[in-house]
Amino acid sequence: MGAGVTGSTGWRRPVPTVGDTSSAADRRRDAAAWRFSDAERAALYEIVAARRDIRRFRPDRLDPALVRRLLTAAHAAPSVGHSQPWRFVLVEDAHTRERAAVIAERERLRQAHLLAEDSARRMLDLQLDGIREAPLGVVVCCDRRAEGAGVLGRATFPDADLWSCACAIENLWLAARAEGLGLGWVTLFPPEDLAALVGLPPGVATLGWLCLGWPDERPPAPGLERAGWSRRLALDDVVIEEHWEGPGPERPRSHLRSPAPAAVVAARDESDTLLTAPGSLGLLDKALERLLALGITAQPPGCLVLVAADHPVAALGVSTYEASVTYEVLEATIAGESLGAAAARAVGLRVVAIDAGVDGEPLPGALCCRALGPRGDLVAKDALEPADVSRLIDFGRSIGAGLEEAGLVALGEVGIGNTTVAAALASLLLDLEPSMAVGLGASGNTATLDLKLRVMQSAVERARRRHGTGRIDPLPALSCAGGPEFAVLCGVVLGVAANGGAIVLDGLATAVAALSALRLEPGIAAHLLAGQRSRERAHEAVLEELGLEPLLDLRLRAGEGAGAVFATQLLLSALQMRTIAGRVAPRSS
Repeated sequence: MGAGVTGSTGWRRPVPTVGDTSSAADRRRDAAAWRFSDAERAALYEIVAARRDIRRFRPDRLDPALVRRLLTAAHAAPSVGHSQPWRFVLVEDAHTRERAAVIAERERLRQAHLLAEDSARRMLDLQLDGIREAPLGVVVCCDRRAEGAGVLGRATFPDADLWSCACAIENLWLAARAEGLGLGWVTLFPPEDLAALVGLPPGVATLGWLCLGWPDERPPAPGLERAGWSRRLALDDVVIEEHWEGPGPERPRSHLRSPAPAAVVAARDESDTLLTAPGSLGLLDKALERLLALGITAQPPGCLVLVAADHPVAALGVSTYEASVTYEVLEATIAGESLGAAAARAVGLRVVAIDAGVDGEPLPGALCCRALGPRGDLVAKDALEPADVSRLIDFGRSIGAGLEEAGLVALGEVGIGNTTVAAALASLLLDLEPSMAVGLGASGNTATLDLKLRVMQSAVERARRRHGTGRIDPLPALSCAGGPEFAVLCGVVLGVAANGGAIVLDGLATAVAALSALRLEPGIAAHLLAGQRSRERAHEAVLEELGLEPLLDLRLRAGEGAGAVFATQLLLSALQMRTIAGRVAPRSS
């Protein structure tokens, strides 16, 4: 054994020589150890409370070293995607400051004309800037020339670069107050006029003019508050617990509880005891921590739930296979010899086969729940009656909740023509154009692809005429363009999650079923894992909506849960590896 090694639970923890050298054990031992001293924290809060918008200044020139300290504080502000979009134009020239003051005065008069007479007179009595008096003007700019989609965080919030610049202003403001300097933020400028004054290029926006200097006033309270213009709201008036009540979209409700923060952090803490660098297993680390937060270990290994059904839409020629293949694959699954069942047996997973509507007599060995009402081909008639959708979901929920294994449950399906059904459902649930969702399916060609697209377009148009444009809720979507196995799989997901298990998804069909379940029960999100990314076009979009990264990307078209089983085997091996791997010894405090 090497130096410092004391056994399988006494290895020295790999500690990086740069960056964060703390361990999870350190952070667990004292979660607040990163804080500053009592005096330092009190000083920060005092500075925040004493920050003022200063309008009157002494003319004394500022020490360049002091200005640089303030700008350094501003430059340390948080920025979206670490883009650092702020730029600071420093203005001392009296002629430029005079021109800026004139623009501000002109705008002050214009804004006064928009107010009621009394309010206008009160506004004109206020001094709203110190542009002429302050020895230094700082025009804060935002360089927006980078494409928003190319900056992490701006694709969803395009104006986050402007918010970043506002953070820089606040940093500078607080640093100035700590130094005893005054700062006033003046926005009485048409943005294009201020940009022209300091020569900003196209694509660079201004956030206003900052007056900076030694203050010729020391206000105990904000100026507009002292002038009776407004009052500070009580904190309780601006704090909202959990959800804004009142008009607006209905709040999603969930009857499931996601793992508590303590369980999530405990899983990460346990990972940090392994004799390896944190995050060394990449995406697999995240998946394992999700399982540990749910209390799932390698034992028991779990099961494969495979749901089969035929579809009237297959009669329209959307598949290159005979409908009888569904029956044969289900029969082989019961015998343990279909591809998915064989993969499950190799891993030690129990197989649960469900007949949700296979043409022919029910097969012994398969659980059976079929639609009672008429079924349509999606084009001329709805796939399922609403009552059947609810009944099949409830059946699947009871199966999922009744599984003895509260561990890993791999999902699979078989049904000739169901890639058309899955793509149509994805179109309705995600408001995708059918051309963006249609895929080849197994052994498809250009002719079948064109036919599938026409069928999907007809099905989607018919559903939207009835239920409107935009994203359609899962129950009407399953009724209009779904199939029995999708409803049962949706229920299985709900039942397994309620039972505390984790669901490993396979291809597009199982992912669409999981998305339907998520829309019904948001709490299941913590129980979902993407086993693989298939070759079906809509699969990527559905996984993105679920917020899941696939563990495998093998370009599978097999279905039958094979991809989910392969991913489950990977997870089981990784869970077993964690029980065998050496642990690091606790560091002495």
